[in-house]
Amino acid sequence: MQVTAVEEALRADPDDLASWDAYSDWLLEQGDTRGTLIRLERRLARTRPADRPAVEREIADLVEKHEGGWDDGLPATAVVLDRRYGFATDVSVPWSAGVREVVEQVLSSRFVTTLRFGADNRASTDYEWDGEDDDEWEGGPPDEASSEGLDLRLFDGLDTGRLVGLDLSYLHVGPDGAELLAGSLRADRLRVLELRYCRLGDAGLAALASSPYLSGVRSLHLQRNRVTAEGVRSLHRFSELTELDLRYNNIGEAGAETLLDAPFVGSLTRLWLYDSDVGEGGVRKLANAENLPSGLRSLWRCM
Repeated sequence: MQVTAVEEALRADPDDLASWDAYSDWLLEQGDTRGTLIRLERRLARTRPADRPAVEREIADLVEKHEGGWDDGLPATAVVLDRRYGFATDVSVPWSAGVREVVEQVLSSRFVTTLRFGADNRASTDYEWDGEDDDEWEGGPPDEASSEGLDLRLFDGLDTGRLVGLDLSYLHVGPDGAELLAGSLRADRLRVLELRYCRLGDAGLAALASSPYLSGVRSLHLQRNRVTAEGVRSLHRFSELTELDLRYNNIGEAGAETLLDAPFVGSLTRLWLYDSDVGEGGVRKLANAENLPSGLRSLWRCM
């Protein structure tokens, strides 16, 4: 078996169960207990409900005994947020002076496809902004990284082609950082891009939208990024979007109208916006837009 080819196939299609079965056999030949874990989890999926607790206990015992040795290739500062069959798939690292070397190590791990910055997984938390000043936060400010020393060229030359998710939330990227990121990131499989509170502005969003490697993004979070109606027009280049977060951006009625002209608007399954982001006129346009999916349109009619 060509192991590298199987691993590449599994990164491209994590639900390829036949390949996982073949990979399990190879792992067991190498003495890797994750081969057993694959077999147990595959058996659990076929087990009737009455017999599941016994298999679940067997899995829990195996994980408790061996999980500590499954991340030898990851740097000490990395935090594993999610796994598949024991392999790290979603990893968070803190931003630091040596972050490039840390990221390079993480990307060399076999099945890591989602990379986040901030070991506390801040992207899962919605901080509420209340006021015109960036320093006014409800419940205190997030632990935002300063723009000083934040060099987004870190991806230059790194193998980012396997990434399907990237989270830079709360890093002070700014328009200049967005331009550097667009020029260095080669991730044509990227589907989820988290950029909450990154201070991109219209220019930063335009720079990212111009990258041919980001055109396949389907979930884009731009909460609190100083985006206006002008910036919304850049979103048209993300033609495959199905989820879009534009909260706390003053796009106004013109922005709502521009959004409704986007090629992806009919495919949206989730749209995060507040009425204050688009104004009364924008609410009316969204509520009456025939090209907006009916489920989303009905939500706007309730506002």
